[in-house]
Amino acid sequence: MTDTNPLGNYLKDRRARLDPTAFGFTLARRRTPGLRREEVAQRANVSATWYTWLEQGRGGAPSADVLDRIARAMMLTDVEREHLFLLGLGRPPEVRYHAPEGITPRLQRVLDTLGHSPAFIRTATWDVIAWNKAAAAVMTDYSTLPDGQRNVLRMMFRDSRVRAAQSNWESVARYVVASFRADVARAGAARNVQSLVDELCATSPEFAAMWRDNDVQGHGDGLKVLHHPIAGPLSMEFSGFAVDGRPDLTMVIYNPVTQTDADKIRALLNSWRSGGESAENVSCQSS
Repeated sequence: MTDTNPLGNYLKDRRARLDPTAFGFTLARRRTPGLRREEVAQRANVSATWYTWLEQGRGGAPSADVLDRIARAMMLTDVEREHLFLLGLGRPPEVRYHAPEGITPRLQRVLDTLGHSPAFIRTATWDVIAWNKAAAAVMTDYSTLPDGQRNVLRMMFRDSRVRAAQSNWESVARYVVASFRADVARAGAARNVQSLVDELCATSPEFAAMWRDNDVQGHGDGLKVLHHPIAGPLSMEFSGFAVDGRPDLTMVIYNPVTQTDADKIRALLNSWRSGGESAENVSCQSS
């Protein structure tokens, strides 16, 4: 059967699933489950008549602002809010950035199963929030850094060891800045990174110059060569993957290019696990 009013039916379905007591409404004299139309309208600060028309498929297309207010009124999840916009306007909503609250144990287990492939998860503002043991051994043991210092951009411009590890620091730095700018804009997180940008502009003339260039670039995949202080040159192919259900997160995975590179990573990881020389905070962060 063809659904001739998908937006209205979706709103009615979501409304019927809501618990009135959770929103401060009484249960007295309710003939149907969920919130009443006028209660949703009240919470969304829209006309009850207009909201009724919206559910009935009358009155024309709603504005993005109204849909956003309805989504908040119904406490929709990000996925439900996106679906509401797709039904109402035929497009997803503007990106709404949320500071991440960490990852699930399941996602951490995905990182851990990668074995000898360094991998980490970063936010849209390029803060590293999860990593596997290979990343700790080959790049940086992020657990030794304070939360606010686990930012790829800050490490690229403020950590001399990171700079020394790059085969062509300026080229890599420009790539990182351009990709960072694109990710921040896509996430609508410009205000969230303003203090970091101000800090780096004040402390690094090189960053300030690159930031003024206003370059943007995607961060998908490529080849990375690190000059590790213990293992020497390491060639790795990297790929970035969106985390399903978490548009604010990207998983970056590095795979050794040759068997020699794989053997070097394996040796570093074994030494790191046993508390050897590479267990020190050797910072070889890359993009």
